[in-house]
Amino acid sequence: MSASTAHVSPYAGQWYPGEANQLQRLIDACLEESARRTGDVLLENPAGLVVPHAGVVYSGTVAAAAYRHFLARPPERVFLLGFSHHGGASGLWIPEVEAIRTPLGTTEIDRQAVRALTAGGEFHGTSEERLCDHSVEIQLPFLQRCAPLARLVPIYVSQPGSEARRAAARRLAAEMRPGDVAIASSDFTHYGRSFGFQPFPVDSATPGRLRSLDLDAVEAAASLDEEIFRAALEDSGATVCGAEPIALLLAMLDALQDGDEIFQQRLDYQTSGEISGDFHHSVSYAALGYFRHSSMELAAEDQALLMASARATLERYQKIRSFDPVRPARITPALARCAGVFVSLHKDGALRGCVGRVTSEEPLAAAVPAMTLAAATEDSRFESVGAEETGIEIEISVLSPMKRVASKERIQAGVHGVMVDTGWRHGLLLPQVASERGWNREQFLNALAGKIGARPEAFDAPQTKFHRFRAQVFH
Repeated sequence: MSASTAHVSPYAGQWYPGEANQLQRLIDACLEESARRTGDVLLENPAGLVVPHAGVVYSGTVAAAAYRHFLARPPERVFLLGFSHHGGASGLWIPEVEAIRTPLGTTEIDRQAVRALTAGGEFHGTSEERLCDHSVEIQLPFLQRCAPLARLVPIYVSQPGSEARRAAARRLAAEMRPGDVAIASSDFTHYGRSFGFQPFPVDSATPGRLRSLDLDAVEAAASLDEEIFRAALEDSGATVCGAEPIALLLAMLDALQDGDEIFQQRLDYQTSGEISGDFHHSVSYAALGYFRHSSMELAAEDQALLMASARATLERYQKIRSFDPVRPARITPALARCAGVFVSLHKDGALRGCVGRVTSEEPLAAAVPAMTLAAATEDSRFESVGAEETGIEIEISVLSPMKRVASKERIQAGVHGVMVDTGWRHGLLLPQVASERGWNREQFLNALAGKIGARPEAFDAPQTKFHRFRAQVFH
């Protein structure tokens, strides 16, 4: 494939300032506002991201929630999956250019990676003029600010079909190296008459309805299963413009998974209606990160700080019946992260109380002592822990995000915890329940059915939904 010289992005001066200093200030303002909205906690080494692509003044703050993860450890290469809003031939296309230039500088195309991808037959080269679209090029100022030395592989995804998508996903996964990141460029629901999508009227309930519609799609994307994601969009009708790039990203991430499983973390969400105050014409923006479970695990120091906090909270309650949680002596960056967590109390090898949350709006530093108090006083199966009781062991389980799976066969007993919803009953079992008892998957799921008062055959019903997760457990 012969390549032309550097392509100058036509979106400078239109979708963002055309002068370098003004653009730099705008990007920095988005990064600062993102930190204010979502906090300073950043996970390391994202394998993939979903990033919006509207004008920077609209979606820039949400986009910054994704790109901020590059500031501490920039990627070496970025595989950027976009699409042409004006349509085009079906397939997977790479523009024949050597670099793309914006007011913030020039981003080099990784020609070696392009040659490797196009040699396999799943990807094809074509002229930049046929492809040029803001779904790819609006990302470049953020990339140049947060990872200025990263090389780029821009890929335009245009309805490749299931088999071609899976083949391309395997090819991309094989090309990915440590230090590489894949980004799918997409906005979420486009709502309003001008978009031909107005399933509910504009009123005070519109923001909540849009959020529910969008988060259903986000939850489906957390599965890393492109079929679950595409089915969810078909069921809801949600107008996610970059559905094809997201589907390819999910298939690629699923192919990358090994023993260190990948989970989705929602980084930020906002709508243009919220920004403008007018929901007659609104586009939704979501920033999603996909991280290996090892990136979410707590170091020994963090575990010790949480355990000391839990023990001090329990002892304080026992001594003076205080319901004031005792926070950790020091709040490390890891303990400032929000995550699902369960605290279990054991005595003489038997459960004495267990309370937790699948998700939390509180940081671990606050959630763990709060759950310790709840386990000691609010588990309806047990009396509150007495003042004179001794020998109580504390177990903390920090949960990964939930991942929906297509069937119970995707659950590995002793590795995954399970959350199930039959439509009538729902419940959860932690992964250590199976490993401590030596249960296989059938025994584990039968125990879960018994816990929620359902027959095991209810888990075979088509409406039943399974979510799996992992947990870091320490005592």
